[in-house]
Amino acid sequence: MQLLDHVSISVSNIAKCVGFYDALMESLGCEKVYETQTSLGYGVRCTAGQESHSCLAVYESETANTDEFRHWCFKAPSREAVISFYNAGITSGGKCGGEPGLRSHYHANYFGAFLYDPFGNRVEAVYHGVNTKQN
Repeated sequence: MQLLDHVSISVSNIAKCVGFYDALMESLGCEKVYETQTSLGYGVRCTAGQESHSCLAVYESETANTDEFRHWCFKAPSREAVISFYNAGITSGGKCGGEPGLRSHYHANYFGAFLYDPFGNRVEAVYHGVNTKQN
């Protein structure tokens, strides 16, 4: 079961975040579906009979704020995608919140990376599968 249908993130200046979120979502294979002067949208909204989709909206808001306990975690299709997510975020104006790697305190295969967007929102990518590549 997928728990989330859609999620919204607020930032105080959308123009400063376009490149960051474009790069993150592209690294996870998620398509941008709209862009306005005050919002961005990625993914696919659910429709009648098709409940497996999910989407992310990023909105500009004068009252946008961050909280250290609030963060958004995106499922990645592989460990390589988690690494790509992290690198895309760092090169697009994000700040490190935790480099890609195993987080065995969650479970043995939890491979994640954490970033802060240009306004301090905490985002993560995670892969729960077994690594098929030998390092």
